[in-house]
Amino acid sequence: MPSGKLDDYVVVGMIGSGSFGQCKKIRRICDGKVLVWKEINYKEMTESEKQQLVTEVNLLRELKHTHIVQYYDRIIDRSQSMLYIITEYCPGGDLATLISQHRHQRKLLPECFIWQVMHQILLALEECHRSKENVGGKVMHRDIKPANVFLDGEGQVKLGDFGLARILHNTSLAKTFVGTPYYMSPEQYSCNSYDHRSDLWSIGCLLYELCALKPPFVASSQYKLAEYVCNGRFSRIPSKYSDDLHWTISQLLHVKPEKRPLLSQLLSLLEEKIPLAKPPNVAGTEKTTPPSVLGAVKEEESLQRKLDELHRKEEILRKKEEDLQRKEIELKRREEVLVLREKQQAILK
Repeated sequence: MPSGKLDDYVVVGMIGSGSFGQCKKIRRICDGKVLVWKEINYKEMTESEKQQLVTEVNLLRELKHTHIVQYYDRIIDRSQSMLYIITEYCPGGDLATLISQHRHQRKLLPECFIWQVMHQILLALEECHRSKENVGGKVMHRDIKPANVFLDGEGQVKLGDFGLARILHNTSLAKTFVGTPYYMSPEQYSCNSYDHRSDLWSIGCLLYELCALKPPFVASSQYKLAEYVCNGRFSRIPSKYSDDLHWTISQLLHVKPEKRPLLSQLLSLLEEKIPLAKPPNVAGTEKTTPPSVLGAVKEEESLQRKLDELHRKEEILRKKEEDLQRKEIELKRREEVLVLREKQQAILK
């Protein structure tokens, strides 16, 4: 594993902070490449937390995929008990920010965008769920949510933040209560054993939120939230979206994990829905570039602007027609007055 020095980079700005530490935008001095590093102070960590940190670094190093945030390096500053994890920079931000912007604007995202996000995040998950010899099993993310899904400069989806990821050895099941409450599966809330199918539930929650601009299950307390999640009842996504999309999300949000579709089934469905969005760089085939999910949003926004402009022109034309009709009525009224006057004058003569 390459291991550079802190002096190889210059901090450009702050991106965010959390319980782990801070996330900063940096520039690599040798070539000017913009990257990100996550600063983690491990001084007060327990041994299990340190082990989880080592696991995250190892996973990031092994997971190489178009739709997974690319790992570059890690730097350890033992004098300050600091670890710096260096990854690619995603200038498109995260889906949580995108959802917040659209909620503020009261504007729904285009359906083609939702399908493409679904396809690309499932491709990333497929890579995670493949058995990894170097890490000893399948990788379960365990914290898929809008804030952990990013968009690069070309609008491609990138799954990131593997801080809670866990390796499932062969057919083993996880039992630890972890994750973000709004996106946790019924089996996690019920303290039952769970596996990679819990990631599918989280994706269902994420996709629902992309459509409705709010999570499928919302409550005033975690107890009530757990009750709603375990009941599995939620409102239909907005009527703008197709029955196909609602049905697909509903399958991901099935309370019983064994009833949720297989990744392979979902990907087959999506290849029919999005024929251009096939995995690139398949050996022996021509390389293809998956469509940009931001491109879909921009295309719809461009179309909406054109429609708005057309409606504006139609409104102007309608007002002109109304003005013309008023003038015609006024002209006709004047003509009638003139005719009446002429008749009156003729009588007087």
